[in-house]
Amino acid sequence: MGKQEEILKIFPGYMRERLEKPLERADKLEEIRLGIGRPVRFLIAGEEFFLSGRGGISRGFQDAWHVTEREMEEIIKNVCLYSMYAFENEIRQGFLTIPGGHRIGLAGQVVLNENGSIRNMAHIRFLNIRISHQIIGAADQVMKFLYAGKRFCNTLLISPPGGGKTTLLRDIVRQVSTGNPAGKGRQVGVVDERSEIAGSFMGIPQNDVGMRTDVLDGCPKIQGMMLLMRSMSPEVVAVDEIGGYEDMKAVYQVLQCGSSVLATMHGASMEDIRKQINTGIPGQKGGQVFYKPEDFFERYIFLERGQEGCRIREILGRDGNLLEAGRKELLCCS
Repeated sequence: MGKQEEILKIFPGYMRERLEKPLERADKLEEIRLGIGRPVRFLIAGEEFFLSGRGGISRGFQDAWHVTEREMEEIIKNVCLYSMYAFENEIRQGFLTIPGGHRIGLAGQVVLNENGSIRNMAHIRFLNIRISHQIIGAADQVMKFLYAGKRFCNTLLISPPGGGKTTLLRDIVRQVSTGNPAGKGRQVGVVDERSEIAGSFMGIPQNDVGMRTDVLDGCPKIQGMMLLMRSMSPEVVAVDEIGGYEDMKAVYQVLQCGSSVLATMHGASMEDIRKQINTGIPGQKGGQVFYKPEDFFERYIFLERGQEGCRIREILGRDGNLLEAGRKELLCCS
């Protein structure tokens, strides 16, 4: 099934005709945003367009299709295969993953338990359909920098939101797992808390994450890293968007067990990374131990988003030494 067909299946049959022409550009489509009483918006190659009721797209919203409450309910029922109960856990987390690895973010009225935790989400009124784009080969230009001899280096990918971290992470996982010119295939464990790396649907990865990769889908990072270490004996553990005391404590424990770590973090500079990593971790004899980035990672890949797409700005070694400056051909995604 092609990407266009996967996206069309999100919508009830009678709505699909108006979406067919815009979805001819599905290879560049990043998001579809819907809200009751709001114009339908498409984000295509970083630019915003509005969908008209007749199926065209334009930069103006005067003729845009405004979603009704009934239409929103029918879209949600269609995505959930007319069984909201079966998807209750995913709805509680605020997103659904569908075939193809596409993710639908949800917002509306939240229902809380007595202890303040989220029990469910009622009256869903807003959807953000994020289109999955796996780019095979996105990491080709960086793989040679990620090994020290035969060992995979502990690596951190850094960028502001939308900078291509997860796209690059996914392809590094694939290449480390299957094998690449820089190193033989290794056992990889992925903690996919928000189903963005493997894009699993009913536990089955929709993205190619390699032949030796085990995936914990929808599992919190901290518990997932320790569970993988106990159950699957990974040589490399991959996790998205770490930061803060508990995350770094879990990363530290993985490293103590002898596995390598591949992770991402929001930021734009080494100073940003230091602020997030320089957090107190209990020492073996009590008190607090404060770590520096180089206590965890040996490679830092900084990404940025420009007019051409996401590109690698620079690759640094453990002590911040420059290994590779960004070049035009180092685009990791478009």
